[in-house]
Amino acid sequence: MPSPRKSPAARPRRTPKPASHFDPKAFLTNAGVGRTVLQYTPKQAVFSQGQRADAVFYIQEGRVRVSVVSKQGKEATITLLEKGDFLGEGCIAADHPFRLSTATTITRCSLLRIEKNEMMRTIHEEHEFSDLFVAYVVDRHNRTQADLVDQLFNSSEKRLARALLIMARFGKNGTSETVIPTINQGTLAEMIGATRSRVNFFMNRFRKLGFIEYNGVLKVHSSLLEVVLHE
Repeated sequence: MPSPRKSPAARPRRTPKPASHFDPKAFLTNAGVGRTVLQYTPKQAVFSQGQRADAVFYIQEGRVRVSVVSKQGKEATITLLEKGDFLGEGCIAADHPFRLSTATTITRCSLLRIEKNEMMRTIHEEHEFSDLFVAYVVDRHNRTQADLVDQLFNSSEKRLARALLIMARFGKNGTSETVIPTINQGTLAEMIGATRSRVNFFMNRFRKLGFIEYNGVLKVHSSLLEVVLHE
């Protein structure tokens, strides 16, 4: 009589590993695969117009000036970026293999360099990051449109006041005054499409009215908003 079969020993069940949670803040803070934290001194080029666009930068600390140079050699400042802003994000567009602008540090900066392939992978695979990045790009687009309207319809005095308030991040930090690292008047003139002499005239006027203070550093008061709102 055949002996009964022994039932095979039950295999222990494997506990599934918990899904790893992606943290966009940690991603933008730390170095890792395809990511390098770089330190820059003031007036140092991050990248130059015409160079191959192969990475996106995230500003961890400091301020950066973005400018373009025409074929005739005339330079113009497009925007000033600071902590929390992305830089050179146009490289993720298939039709932008080269840099269309030059990025130069204004202050000491800590930048996270994210290789283009790593940036694309993260956007496609990590929804929290893609939501954050898309929101940033839309905000930058809206700001660019507002800058265009400002150039077309507002006086140079209003354009200067608005530029100073934006640099001071008025309304975002909950304070009535903000110190801005020294920005020369030539850069401000390029940003608002005016001459340096006009910028100097308005800066002196703003100071006399108590809207700003500058003595080595520039302090912007919320009262400067009166210039923007005044018709």
